[in-house]
Amino acid sequence: MKKLSYISTAFLLPLLAFAQINSITDAGHIVINLIDNVAVPIVFAMAFLVFIYGIFQYFIQGGHDEEKREAGRSLMLWGIIGFFVMVSVWGLVHVLLGTFSLQSQAPAYPVAPYTVNGR
Repeated sequence: MKKLSYISTAFLLPLLAFAQINSITDAGHIVINLIDNVAVPIVFAMAFLVFIYGIFQYFIQGGHDEEKREAGRSLMLWGIIGFFVMVSVWGLVHVLLGTFSLQSQAPAYPVAPYTVNGR
């Protein structure tokens, strides 16, 4: 465990050193991108795997064993709860994006019409 913390620190410290936060908007972009691009897909993948394993336990392993069927049913429930959490966090992040105008693209400015020969 100690080696894992040293390795993760060795990889994460340069990220902190090179991260230049100029404003609160930059900090918001970092947090929102981290949640939207890392945390939500990981929670979704874990919920999906737990749900699939619950289905496996309920239908295949728990053919005649009521205890395994109950464990599978419980895992499927936790998988569905994970899906709900993932969708809720994703929705909350996008509500915050819209509320605080933290869109990742630059605003579109009107372009002057193209002129030919000074006209």
